[in-house]
Amino acid sequence: MSHVSRYDLLIAHKEELGKLITLEQGKPLKEALGEINYGAGFIEFFAEEAKRIYGDIIPSTLADRRLLVLKQPVGVVGAITPWNFPLAMITRKVGPALACGCTVVIKPSELTPLTALAAAELALQAGIPPGVVNVVMGNAPDIGDALLTSPQVRKITFTGSTVVGKKLMAGAAGTVKRVSLELGGNAPCIVFDDADLDVAVKGAFAAKFRNTGQTCVCANRILVQEVGFGSSLSACDQATYVFASIYDKFANAFSKAVQDMQVGDGFTDDVAQGPLINEAAVTKVESLVQDATSKGAKIILGGKRHSLGLTFYEPTVIGDANNEMLISREEIFGPVATLFRFKTEEDAIRIANDTTSGLAAYIFTSSIQRSWRVSEALEYGLVGVNEGIISTEVAPFGGVKQSGLGREGSKYGIDEYLEANEIRVHGEYKLICMVCHWDIVQPYFPSWSLMLRSGKLEFQFAPRT
Repeated sequence: MSHVSRYDLLIAHKEELGKLITLEQGKPLKEALGEINYGAGFIEFFAEEAKRIYGDIIPSTLADRRLLVLKQPVGVVGAITPWNFPLAMITRKVGPALACGCTVVIKPSELTPLTALAAAELALQAGIPPGVVNVVMGNAPDIGDALLTSPQVRKITFTGSTVVGKKLMAGAAGTVKRVSLELGGNAPCIVFDDADLDVAVKGAFAAKFRNTGQTCVCANRILVQEVGFGSSLSACDQATYVFASIYDKFANAFSKAVQDMQVGDGFTDDVAQGPLINEAAVTKVESLVQDATSKGAKIILGGKRHSLGLTFYEPTVIGDANNEMLISREEIFGPVATLFRFKTEEDAIRIANDTTSGLAAYIFTSSIQRSWRVSEALEYGLVGVNEGIISTEVAPFGGVKQSGLGREGSKYGIDEYLEANEIRVHGEYKLICMVCHWDIVQPYFPSWSLMLRSGKLEFQFAPRT
């Protein structure tokens, strides 16, 4: 079955997969269907990218030697995936692994096992041989230990919390495995005084409340400029003046957008926010909000469990947050937007970088010069400028600092599953035509003769005698 057919198989079962994700994870059906499209994109992209895994020929320092580089699969991959994107995080790892020739053992989250099993079944239907894509269910620590200690598993790829990522990294050292880690974030969203207010509200809303705030790239801290500076428009008066703060305007417009968001069952039309994943998630959000209000934060909207009960939490906006609050240091992973004030560009950069995380950041400004300055100054793996959704299969996804190692997606992501092996050739070689048996002497083994070897012409190499 072609790669197009495999992609189409996911799309053909889009409705069933979307409903399954909504049932076991809780996100609105519209978002679940979007995840299917997003996840299928990785299968399609890496199926095409498999044709572009190139080796290399390196100029030798010695005339009678040739140096070649072959890209070869790293080996068996252990993929540990999270519950917040139960399909897309599988395809983002399995796609490049299969493209490189690796087999995969998937350990999905125990909170969303059904989506993983459905994905594995579709892999079989797509013609992938049994044993190439495997799903293991059971006790998470036991499975993790088995993957880490097995000498047959040559790579671990993990998406999840920084705490668990550190444990996996330490455990992989025992057998010196390759490790890719996509860990937690503490994303700043910086709204400057020259930003288009409508664009900033729309972008910050998307960056914060996607998947009920349960993504590693959600805007954890929304920094809004408090005081703006400019020059008089009068040609006779070049004095500097202070104009109105965008903070209050943004807070009002943003809160209105959040207030209009409908909460409920993900299968209900127009619902934009579903429940949190479990009771522990609600308890954590409550604790962070309580800590923030005890240290001076003001609740503009929401701030408590939703009247729907269970694990629903009200969409919340908190103002006047500061760096002394836990909510500024810990990943919220819930529908709580925190607004911080800053005065200058330098302040914004300093506050944004004051964290051990470095996954995603967002900037809203109408100044192209500022967008470049700030983007380059931010210590983050991904930066969105006037944009709230920044992940795509064609671009590298990953963080710096304690937000992880390696990249997923794009041509850069495929290298995570490959080894670059050197072949050094010494001596005089000849080509033998398999039709007429003529000898063609090639004393220096040039690169074009390598192409003959791998092509369809009937030539073979033999040592010169």
